[in-house]
Amino acid sequence: MPIYDLHEVVVDGKPGDGKSTFRVPAHMELVKKVGSGAYGCVASFKNKETGEKLAVKKITNAFGDLVDGKRILREVKLLRQLDHENIIRIIDMYPPCQPDFEDIYIVTDLMETDLHKVIYSKQPLTEEHHQYFVHQLLRGLIYLHSVSVVHRDLKPSNLLVNKNCDLKIC
Repeated sequence: MPIYDLHEVVVDGKPGDGKSTFRVPAHMELVKKVGSGAYGCVASFKNKETGEKLAVKKITNAFGDLVDGKRILREVKLLRQLDHENIIRIIDMYPPCQPDFEDIYIVTDLMETDLHKVIYSKQPLTEEHHQYFVHQLLRGLIYLHSVSVVHRDLKPSNLLVNKNCDLKIC
């Protein structure tokens, strides 16, 4: 695992959403906050060295609860081994700065939105859009099942999409 020179970046979301401090390598430049959920906050960053746009998920207090810690570890271990264009990939992980090992940072592909938001948006979807989404979803599921993985939480908000209608299961 490479050693990084980490710096602090304050990620500010919508009013009332709160701020979160990310500790990321110096070559990562904040673009914007993408969202937040039960396990942490996601922000998009640009790698200043490569120009690549990435998503960084900060999981706060990752190992404060044994069950959550095991789930996170299992998910990371599994995703590091998977390799398919319709499955989200873990590109990197940044170690916590503090000795208490509370927060971890997982770097993944950046996808603009999820299928739940697309479905409930005003954007019209053609039959071809539906077919392309289903095709990619089935390709990803066939791959997962071929390596004996069952998703267990498949829903539109766990299907990430970008402006080219590329879909990745997360």
